[in-house]
Amino acid sequence: MTEHQSLPPTPAMVRHLDAITEWTGRCCAWLTLVMVLTTVAVVLLRRFLGLGATGLQEAVIYMHAAVFLLGAGYALKHGEQVRVDIFYRRFSPRTRAWVDALGTLVFLLPMCVFVAAICWSFVLNSWHIGEVSTDAGGLPTVYLLKSLMLLFALSLGLAALAELGRAIAVLVWGERS
Repeated sequence: MTEHQSLPPTPAMVRHLDAITEWTGRCCAWLTLVMVLTTVAVVLLRRFLGLGATGLQEAVIYMHAAVFLLGAGYALKHGEQVRVDIFYRRFSPRTRAWVDALGTLVFLLPMCVFVAAICWSFVLNSWHIGEVSTDAGGLPTVYLLKSLMLLFALSLGLAALAELGRAIAVLVWGERS
């Protein structure tokens, strides 16, 4: 067996899922800049012009929610999730792959399904009634904010499937260098 054959291939599905996760994460990074600039605009409008900007303030809240909810898959892809690393770092790559695969199958994917299931009717109802902000001058799109919960479950689920695919590749083909 040649050296090239001993490396586990990255399945096409994993590459595609990673591309989606990477694109979402990069959009969230840019959204962070937009959020900061919008916050500065809100402060300047209030301080120098005496104008309240409820819609802009709510937009910052929406962007903040999007960064955290949609950035979760990106954090997982880049290993930035919370992990109890006392034992994990000492494990062999194969044992880590088992831990990752089982953790994804037993905890992460069911959690994504659970979040989507409990949020589904909540989000659907918000869309059905065309939910708007209760604040004067607020955004007329509360249903979009609530939809982020479903997008969170979807984006984290896609990243989890990519992680599972990577773990399976290590288990089937061995350690990737």
